[in-house]
Amino acid sequence: MKKIIKNLWLIEIFMLLSCSNSDNNNGPIVSQDANFTFNFTHHWDGTNITNSNFNSIHFTNANGEQLSIEKLRYLISKITFQNSNGTTVVVDGYNLVDVTNNTNLSYSPNVQIPKGTYTNVSFTFGFDNEDNIDGAYADLNTEIWNVPIMLGGGYHFMQLEGKFIDDMATEVGYQYHAIRAVNNSDPNNLQFQDTFFTVDLGGVTINDNISFEIKMNIAEWFKNPIQWDLKEFHSMLMPNFGAQIMMYQNGQNVFTLGNVI
Repeated sequence: MKKIIKNLWLIEIFMLLSCSNSDNNNGPIVSQDANFTFNFTHHWDGTNITNSNFNSIHFTNANGEQLSIEKLRYLISKITFQNSNGTTVVVDGYNLVDVTNNTNLSYSPNVQIPKGTYTNVSFTFGFDNEDNIDGAYADLNTEIWNVPIMLGGGYHFMQLEGKFIDDMATEVGYQYHAIRAVNNSDPNNLQFQDTFFTVDLGGVTINDNISFEIKMNIAEWFKNPIQWDLKEFHSMLMPNFGAQIMMYQNGQNVFTLGNVI
């Protein structure tokens, strides 16, 4: 009998709580936060590119050089939502987009953001100085994404590699690697210049879970504002301070916002 009474008592409490919640909320609870996803796509002046287009020479850059792509991977970090009231929501973390291996082309941080109107959405290409900590990320270490200590340590921002046809009609390899610019003419006094940059995608209103298409025009790395000459700049670019600054300048026009769903 005691057991039956106890069970009935628990059932009554449950029913009272359920009624109370229903009366107070006037229906099911609706989340005020949303999930978001960044989907990365790639093209060459409007022609879509996937890894199925790699390893054959059929692209032509602004300098008239024919080239192939054999490797493309790059790092993005610190996605930021600028609220209409002036506050910001910063999503810590990073994503190594690997087009070569068709991995991490979609990035959904395990973070929800408040619904509402945002005047700008942005992300960082590479790591800023706060996050570019040598050896700090086990997964990036495994990917051999590190920059040598003699160049200041930290991590790559991008690796773009392939072959191009030189003036002798010979295929020559190129390694277009972006890192923090360093002048290492004096190994005991390295001089740095920041080459990470912020990509602004514009404003958006978020009423539900949302996905952003992030489009990279690979051709832009070779043409604007610097018309890239692969015959002159195709290898040993990591320790080349001037080349790193030119990559930084050309990178400003590489990314655009595509479909928002």
